[in-house]
Order: sequence, then C-alpha cells, then structure tokens
Amino acid sequence: MVPTVPQVSLARQKYSDECEAVINEQINVEYNVSYVYHAMFAYFDRDNVALKGLAKLFKESSEEEREHAIKLMEYQNKRGGKVKLQTILMPLSEFDHAEKGDALYAMELALSLEKLTNEKLLNLHSVAEKSNDVQLQEFIESEFLNEQVEAIKKISEYVAQLRRVGKGHGVWHFDQMLLHEEGAVVDGGAAA
Repeated sequence: MVPTVPQVSLARQKYSDECEAVINEQINVEYNVSYVYHAMFAYFDRDNVALKGLAKLFKESSEEEREHAIKLMEYQNKRGGKVKLQTILMPLSEFDHAEKGDALYAMELALSLEKLTNEKLLNLHSVAEKSNDVQLQEFIESEFLNEQVEAIKKISEYVAQLRRVGKGHGVWHFDQMLLHEEGAVVDGGAAA
C-alpha cells in the first residue's frame, strides 16, 4: 500500500514506531559519547597536559562515534522513519583525579561509556526482535555489536595497563604507545 499524503514516507514497510523511537535514542547515545570523547581530546591536547597519544585516541574515537550516529540516521531514513535529534549533555572538561590520575580516570570513563552503548544497542536489538524486524536486527548485528565487544576488550586492556603503571612516568610511556599505534580507536579500530 502506497501512502498518498506527502508527509508519509513512501519507503516505510514493516517498521514499527518502537523501532523508530529506539533508533533515535541510539543516535543520541552515539552523539553524547562522541561529545564526551571530544572533551577528552581537548583535555589531553592542552599544553599543560600534553598527552598526545590519548588526545589522538579520543579525537579518533569521537569521530568514530559521530560516524555511528550518521550511519543510524541514514538507516532511519532508508526505512522511512523520521530522525529526531535530542539534546546533547555537556561533558566534563577536566579529567584529573587525585588518586587515579587523568589517564586512568578518562579510560575508565571510556570503558563505562562503551558498556553503556553496548547495553543500549542490545536493547535496540531486543526491540527489533520483539517487533519481528529482521532487517533492523541484521543491521545492528553486522554494523555495531561485534565492534562494541572489540571496543570493550581493548579499553579493558588499556585500563588494566594504566592501573599497572600508576600515575607517574608510566603514563607517558603508555601515551607514546598510543601515539604510535595504528587503529587505536576506542571502537576496536574497525572501519565505520
């Protein structure tokens, strides 16, 4: 059945309102995580912090999360949904922590953000499954879920390494390793 009203999508087929809403929520999650990573990039790039490897990691990670949001927006449009952007929260601008130091504190925050993103993606997949939307399930599985598992593993390793080296000189060595590592993006280094 083809709609005749101009405001109704011609492409929409078996795409539930619930799936449309949860895609919009995920777009917001991706943009919020991107914004936090961008704040981390700005912090570590400052002249009085000067951890260029961490700055590079978080800048690339911010770009990757933004690409995820765009990919979800394109999918929403492809399925005949309407993209509804929501408010982005203001992130922290300081990441120094008296006990942990800034590198470990930021990396633990990154780990919690990736786990949150994974939970939200699993919820999105569950909504698609309940709506019997096989196409959306396949999209989430092929484009996001494995990448999230890879990201969580990589950041977990970074957290473990930073806990081992402490706040001192070891952080500089860790930062240098990141600076010279290819594909050190938080999302597992996978191409988006």
